[in-house]
Amino acid sequence: MTHALQQAIAFHRQGRLVDAERLYCQALRAKTRDFDALHMLGILKLQQNDAEQAACLFEAALAADPASAAAHSNYGAALSALGRHEQALLSYERALALNPANAEALSNRGDALCDLGRFEEALASYEQALAINPRLIPALVNRGVLLRNLGRLAEAISDYEKALVLDPRHAQAWNNHGIALCDLGRETQALASYERALALQPDFLEALVNRGNVVLELRRPAEALASYGRALALKPDFAAAHKNRGHALYDLGRFVEALASYDEALAAEPADADAAFHRTRALGKLNQHAQAIVELSLLRKRRADVPNLLGDLAHCKAVTCDWSDAAGLIEELGGHATAGTAPVDPFMFLSFWANSEQQLACARNWLRRKKIVGVHRAWNRADFAGDRLRVAYLSADFHRHATAYLMAELFEIHDRKRFEIVGISFGPDDRSPLRSRVIAGFDRFFDVTTRTDQEIAKLIRDLKVNIAIDLKGHTTDARIGIFADRAAPIQAGYLGYPGSTGADFLDYIIADTVVLPFDQQPWYTEKIVHLPDCYQVNDSKRSAATATPLRSEVGLPETGFVFCCFNNTWKINPQLFDIWMRLLRRVHGSVLWLLETNELAVANLRKEASARRIDPARLVFAPRVDLPEHLARHRLANLFLDTLPYNAHTTSSDSLWAGVPVVTATGDRFAGRVAASLLNSIGLPQLATASLADYEALALKLATEPALLEAVRRDLETNRHTLPLFDCRRFCRHIEAAYATMWEIWLSGEGPRSFSVEPCDG
Repeated sequence: MTHALQQAIAFHRQGRLVDAERLYCQALRAKTRDFDALHMLGILKLQQNDAEQAACLFEAALAADPASAAAHSNYGAALSALGRHEQALLSYERALALNPANAEALSNRGDALCDLGRFEEALASYEQALAINPRLIPALVNRGVLLRNLGRLAEAISDYEKALVLDPRHAQAWNNHGIALCDLGRETQALASYERALALQPDFLEALVNRGNVVLELRRPAEALASYGRALALKPDFAAAHKNRGHALYDLGRFVEALASYDEALAAEPADADAAFHRTRALGKLNQHAQAIVELSLLRKRRADVPNLLGDLAHCKAVTCDWSDAAGLIEELGGHATAGTAPVDPFMFLSFWANSEQQLACARNWLRRKKIVGVHRAWNRADFAGDRLRVAYLSADFHRHATAYLMAELFEIHDRKRFEIVGISFGPDDRSPLRSRVIAGFDRFFDVTTRTDQEIAKLIRDLKVNIAIDLKGHTTDARIGIFADRAAPIQAGYLGYPGSTGADFLDYIIADTVVLPFDQQPWYTEKIVHLPDCYQVNDSKRSAATATPLRSEVGLPETGFVFCCFNNTWKINPQLFDIWMRLLRRVHGSVLWLLETNELAVANLRKEASARRIDPARLVFAPRVDLPEHLARHRLANLFLDTLPYNAHTTSSDSLWAGVPVVTATGDRFAGRVAASLLNSIGLPQLATASLADYEALALKLATEPALLEAVRRDLETNRHTLPLFDCRRFCRHIEAAYATMWEIWLSGEGPRSFSVEPCDG
C-alpha cells in the first residue's frame, strides 16, 4: 500500500473526507485498478450520500478483487440506497458465501429483506448477525425498527436501549426509541428521547418532526410549532412538517395560517388525503362551508377510507342545512355507527333518528376505535376519611359557554361544610367575566390544558377527590381518557352529553324521571340517578338587558306573530322544517326567527322555504350576541318551536327564563326529552306533546288563539319565580344528596346502582 493511500485512509478515519478523496484519486491515477483505493473511495462516496458513484466504484473494486466479502457487502449497501433491493440481496449473499461469519453482511442482508417485505427472514438474518457480534449497533437498531413494525414494541425498545448502552451518542437510536415509546403511549419519555437525539444532531429532520408530533400530542401546540418551523427551515418542501404545522396552528385557533400550511403540504404532496381532509376542517372553522363540502365530496370519491370523512361531511351539511342527500348519508353513517366499521361521532349521532340501542353501540365503538379502555384501581378507604366530600367538576367549558352559564351559581352555593368543590379546566381561557366568576366559585381551580389525560387523572387522585364529574361526555373537546385512567373512586357524567358514553369506567349518569326513565337502563353503561324536578341546573342570577330592541332593529316586521327557534342549525331537519313552513302558511303575517350561525345555512333555509312556497323573507335571522342582549330580544318573540330528535336544552331554559313559552314534541331518548323535563318542572307539562302531529296542532292553536297563549305566558311568568326550574338552591340540595348517596354506596362496598333522590322541602 502506497504512502499516499495510507495517508488517505488516515484522513478518512479522521473525518477529513475532502483530503481523503483527493489522495484516493491521486492513488488511482497512479494505479487505476487499485482495489483498496477503489473500495475506500466507494465507502467515502456512500458517506457523502452519492450512492450511484459509490456503486460504480464498488463494481470496479470487485472487478479487481471479486473475492472481497467486504466489497460485496458495501456494494449491496450502495444498491440498497439506489432502491435496487433484489440486486443488493444478491451482493450480500455473495459476501456471506465468501465469509459466513460476516456480521455486517448479515445485518445488511436483514435490511434488504426488510425492504423486500420478507420480515421473518430479515429477523433471522439480524439474529444471526447479533449472535456473531452482539455489539453490532446497526443490527440492534434495525432489528428494533423491524420489531416495532411487527408490533413487538417492548423488544424493539430493548434493542434500542442495548444500542444506546454501546453508543450513547447514536442519534438515530434515540429517535427510534422515542417512536416506540410513543406507540406505547409513553409520550413524556418519548419526548426525552427526541431531545437526546436533537442534542446530538440539531439538524436531525425526522427527530424534529417527531418532537413536534409528541408535544402536539401532549397538548403543547406552540412548542410543536417551533419544532416544525426548525424542520421546515432545513427542508422547506417537507410535506409532513407542513401538515403537522397545520395541526398545531389549528389547535391554537389560528385557522387562516393552518389553512395555508395544509396548502403547502398539498403542494409538496398532492396525494396526501389526510392533509386534504384537515384542510376542510380549517375551512369549516373559517365559515367557508360551501368549499369544505365541495372538497369533502371530492375526497370521498377518491379516498372514502379517510377516518371521520363521512361524519365531517354529514356534520358540515347539517350545520348548513344542506339536506340534498341527508337521508343517504345518515343511513350510511348509522350502519357504520352500529357495526363499528368506521368512526362515527356519538354526539353527532344523537341528532339522528336512531334508537337507544344504536346510540349505545355507536358510543362503544367510538371508544373501541380510540383504544380507550378503563383502568381498574384499588382504593384505600382510609385515604378518604374526612368531614367533607371532595367533588371535582371537569370540563373544557369554563368560559362563555352554555355549561358555564347554567352552572356558575351551583359552584358558588355548594354547602362548604359538607363539600369541597374543585374545578378542573382543560379548555380555553377567554378572560371573560363569566370565567372569572366560575373560577371564584370553586375552592380550588386547576387549568390543566397542557397536561395529558394520565397527568390530570393523577392530579385528581393526588387531591384525594371522592367524586369526579364529567361535564363533557363525547362532546367537542371532551377528555374522557381522564376517566378511563380512573381519576376518582366515583365517576359520573352530567349535563354536557345527553346519552350513554358506552364507558364502563363512568359509574353514574345524573338525570331525572322524564329525560331518562329507569326502563332505559339496558342501554346505559352508567347507572341512572334520578334527581327530583329537572336534571338541568339553572343559574337564577342570569339577567337580561334592560332595554328591549325595536322589532325593526332586529329585522322583524312591525306586526305579526313571531315563531322562534334559537337552536343551532344542525338540530333542524326537513321533517321539522315542513311543519314550520305549514305553520307560517296557516298563520297569516307570521315569521320564523332563527339563529344565524353561518351564511350558507341562511341561504339554504331560505331556498328550502321557497321550495315549500313560503316567501324566504319570512325567515328572519338573529346574529349571535352576548347572553343579556339575547335574553332581552326574546321579548319580541311569541312562541318558541323546539326541535326533535335533539331538543333545545340551554336554549329552552333561556326562552322560559325570558317568558317565551316553548312547544316541544317528546322524543324517546334523553336528547329529545329535555324540553319536556324543563316544562314539567316549571308547571307547563301541557306544552310537551306526544308526537310531531300534536306539536304542530298545539303550536297552531297557540298562534291563532291569543287568549290561550296569553294565559300560558301568565302562568310562565308566575311559575318562573315559584316552581323548581330556576331554584338553584333547591337543585343544589338535590344534587348534593345524590353525591352523598353515591359515596355511601361506595363506602358500603356495594357496586354502583341506580337510585332516586327524594325531593327536599322548602
